Amino acid sequence: MAETIAINRDLYDHHDHHRPRIVAKPGLTEEVVRLISATKKEPKWMLDKRLRSLELFKKAPLPAWGPSLKELDFNKIIYFVDPDAEEAQSWEKVPEEIKKTFDKLGIPEAEKTVLAGVGAQYDSSVIYHNIEKTLKDKGVIFENMDAAAQKYPDMVKKYFMTSCVPINDHKLVMLHSAVWSGGTFIYVPKSVKVELPLQAYFRMNAKKGGQFEHTLIIVDEGAELHYIEGCSSPRYSDKSLHAGCVEVFVMKNAKMTYSSIENWSRNVYNLNTKRAIVHENAKMKWLNGNIGSAVTMLYPSSVLVGEKASSESIGIAFAGKGQHHDTGSKVIHVASNTSSVIDSKSISKDGGISTYRGLIHVAKDAANCKTYMKCNGLLLDKESRSDALPKLEIKNSDVEAAHEATVGKIGEEEIFYLMSRGLTEDQAVKMIVSGFVGPLTKALPLEYAVELNKLIELEIEGH
Repeated sequence: MAETIAINRDLYDHHDHHRPRIVAKPGLTEEVVRLISATKKEPKWMLDKRLRSLELFKKAPLPAWGPSLKELDFNKIIYFVDPDAEEAQSWEKVPEEIKKTFDKLGIPEAEKTVLAGVGAQYDSSVIYHNIEKTLKDKGVIFENMDAAAQKYPDMVKKYFMTSCVPINDHKLVMLHSAVWSGGTFIYVPKSVKVELPLQAYFRMNAKKGGQFEHTLIIVDEGAELHYIEGCSSPRYSDKSLHAGCVEVFVMKNAKMTYSSIENWSRNVYNLNTKRAIVHENAKMKWLNGNIGSAVTMLYPSSVLVGEKASSESIGIAFAGKGQHHDTGSKVIHVASNTSSVIDSKSISKDGGISTYRGLIHVAKDAANCKTYMKCNGLLLDKESRSDALPKLEIKNSDVEAAHEATVGKIGEEEIFYLMSRGLTEDQAVKMIVSGFVGPLTKALPLEYAVELNKLIELEIEGH
């Protein structure tokens, strides 16, 4: 590492504390990619994959769907920021400055204390990771992604950006593959049921920064897992970029729930890719809440490759002033006798734009599939906008498929009725919105449901 720092002295700034603090200068070059890889002491195959991805990124066009990304200048983004903290095994050992940052966010105590397991990422590195001894004894692996590439190279190489999210998927995936840093690696052995959720919190703190954490989860045959992530960043005037990637493998007879509450600040472009491959008789559930960010493009996806595999996706997006949330979900039915449900809700206020973008694809050989897509938009004023862009591609005639889409405003009659019962207008609006997002909050663990409701209330109040 010392040699790399000496060779690439012009690439970053560093400060002499306990160890050098590495901050790459803005812009994406081969030297920056090599710096990231060398800093993390990666195997050669990972560096080779990064460099191939960089070449693909340079040639690929911007996505042709969703909000315009023309104002996002990739050359002004800082692609690697080391928070100057070694990974700790207990919360008490995390540097005080970083702990204070997390405390100010009002992060649920469940994310800072040891339940089943918890991890925290600050900028480009993982600073805190722990797991109960009982889970370790059962063979559960809960590591930061950087460490996993060193400790479990064969398993990581087999699954990392191969069949689930290949590096040539689209331009933002190519970018992620080139500069990914930190994140979470989880392996749950056969028949092991993790009773309490494993949790991670991602914090982007650098001005003009980018965060590119990678989450790789493998739930082996007959195993069960609930994973929860939270995301946030401070408010800066400069545009920042979050382009993470989630890959989930749900093996035969396994069950997986992935919950996420994303509250990036209004200067962040949240361009995330989440996908699961679901095998025979396995179940995948996505729970997603999007509150912050200037622009969000996020469509948790399931590929049902085994018979009797199923997927359920429940999502809520809140778009306020200056925000455009382009969200939804996708399901690919590859095998017969598979089923899926998509339930997406959006709220728009103060001129915010919410777009539902969903896809259900049933392959030619996938018979006897059942699928249902529902998207509902709620407008809190006349200036806001809600669009629905559902797409059903049904290649087999032996399929039960249904779609429902509605966009509506909060009715004056409902407001009047609640106010006649003693509520203020603001209280009435909050009650209506709370009922609207109920399906998601009911599916979340209590402390996260409380946090999500609180964030939505703050948005309604204009905070």
